[in-house]
Amino acid sequence: MEIIDAIALMLGAAWASGINLYAAVLVLGYIGSTGYTTLPPALEVLQDPLVMGIAALMYFVEFVADKTPGVDSGWDAIHTFIRIPAGAMIAAGAAGGLDMNQAAEFGALLLGGSVAATSHFTKAGSRLVINTSPEPVTNWTASVTEDIAVVGGLWTALNYPVLFIAALILFILLAIWLLPKIWRAIKRIAAKIRGWFKNKEAPEPESAPGNEEIARRLESKSADEP
Repeated sequence: MEIIDAIALMLGAAWASGINLYAAVLVLGYIGSTGYTTLPPALEVLQDPLVMGIAALMYFVEFVADKTPGVDSGWDAIHTFIRIPAGAMIAAGAAGGLDMNQAAEFGALLLGGSVAATSHFTKAGSRLVINTSPEPVTNWTASVTEDIAVVGGLWTALNYPVLFIAALILFILLAIWLLPKIWRAIKRIAAKIRGWFKNKEAPEPESAPGNEEIARRLESKSADEP
């Protein structure tokens, strides 16, 4: 069971990091420092008060940014380069508790990065589509649900590892089905935005002169002739 526990922690930490890295670090650090669970040696740094303090500060910043339509998508875009590498590193650290060789630890790094990328792009793409709605309630609901899912997912990974692994497999299958649809929706949104800009930039065509305008021009021309 120790192997199953370590695998669930590895995958759970990577999955949670892809959604909300700072919440994942804060939860892991808290449960390790309070003795609720024993973290692998490579992850004991998460229990450091300085690390937990910075994670709490950044979680507060993300809590606000993630619930502001438009700002959340920009925040997600920036964190593409933060969540995925961090999720891979945390997964490799969790796998280090199994006393595996370097090849296996590198495999855990790749697997963790893939899981973190899957959860990150599923979240970021879904939120981008949600932001097309003019009301903020859906955005807030999605954000709060994600925060709860991170805490609940890590708790499940620690207490019911087999259940978490089964749920993660279902999540990955759902993401494989959902991501192409999200991508098509994003392309439609981008095409619509480009259409708006083109319509604004295109000059309005001059209207053809009417009969009265033609008569006025002819009279003006006749008056000018000697």
